[in-house]
Amino acid sequence: MRTTVDDTPDYCAVEIAMEVLGGRWKLAILKQLLVGTLRFSELKRGLPRITARMLTRQLREMEADGLVGRTVHREVPPRVDYTLTGTGRSLESIAGQLDTWGRWYLDTHGRPPGKRRPVPEEQPSA
Repeated sequence: MRTTVDDTPDYCAVEIAMEVLGGRWKLAILKQLLVGTLRFSELKRGLPRITARMLTRQLREMEADGLVGRTVHREVPPRVDYTLTGTGRSLESIAGQLDTWGRWYLDTHGRPPGKRRPVPEEQPSA
């Protein structure tokens, strides 16, 4: 009997990985934090296209999933540092492999995804 993807034990694991790492910005945030502990403003500066609201949301999800640690310093003004946990650091090689693949894709296709060549429209027959 032929098995389908959802019949294999790895399918659930892939779903879990996609759930934890899914989201447009999570891998980019992870890449920023691989250099070390950063403040919110430093993360925002390193990811200029992300909104503050989205950065906050993604950091909260990553913290809830155990990828990011958040330290609040009792200072005036308040200071919050973000750092990767051991679980977050365990993704370093995967992030590197995805970075390599992304560069290969760009070199091979000559454009980022989403910039697809238009499909020619069919001409009505006369």
